Amino acid sequence: MVKIGIIGGSGLDNPDILQDAKDIEVDTTYGKPASPLILGKIHDVDVVLIARHGREHIYPPTQVNYRANIQALKDQGCTHIIATTACGSLREEIGRGDFVILDQFIDFTRLRKVSFFEEFPPGDAKHTAMAYPYSEELRNIFIETAKELNLKYHEKGTVVTIEGPRFSTRAESEMFRIWGADVINMSIATETILANEANIPYAAVAMSTDYDCWKEDETPVTWDEILEIFGKNVSNVIALLTNVIKKIK
Repeated sequence: MVKIGIIGGSGLDNPDILQDAKDIEVDTTYGKPASPLILGKIHDVDVVLIARHGREHIYPPTQVNYRANIQALKDQGCTHIIATTACGSLREEIGRGDFVILDQFIDFTRLRKVSFFEEFPPGDAKHTAMAYPYSEELRNIFIETAKELNLKYHEKGTVVTIEGPRFSTRAESEMFRIWGADVINMSIATETILANEANIPYAAVAMSTDYDCWKEDETPVTWDEILEIFGKNVSNVIALLTNVIKKIK
């Protein structure tokens, strides 16, 4: 039976969207997740919602217990995970409010627990393949749904994940562009790695809120600007996720 974990999911906790909702506090082998879980149904599909940074956004990106977040969803029996994130655009053609259905990542973090494995069982080393880290089945559903909803979207994109919470320097932003990154954020690579290790199909859709700081005719990004753009487009995020959920089998 399908049960979908949703990370981020701004607005999906609205009682008009989420039926039979209940909060539960959980613990995991890796500690407590960032927030209590919300269990319920969307379009009669069982879902489990978690706020990546806590419901009041209290955990900076590096301090998020990503292992506990993913493990909590696995413990609840989630068969798939979908995630939303704000991102900065590193490409002229990815405008504010555009959706990017990610297909690759570059991990530029240095301080995080990015594996469930702290030691291997004797003679049983675990090295997870990561060439294609996002579920093609879920990505195709996102692409199909974004097209149906007439959203402005990009069928693929490489996200570079930085440590944060600071934003990039201009030199870093230009370097990431040279590397081939299309968007930038502070969370997705870490989450993607762990979902793959947990063997749960995972897909993430990023919404562009700014142009980071590489674009000389734009002012460098601010947190208030990110919140403003994301807030203006939250209805599109909700429409995309709720329509994706009912197609997952």
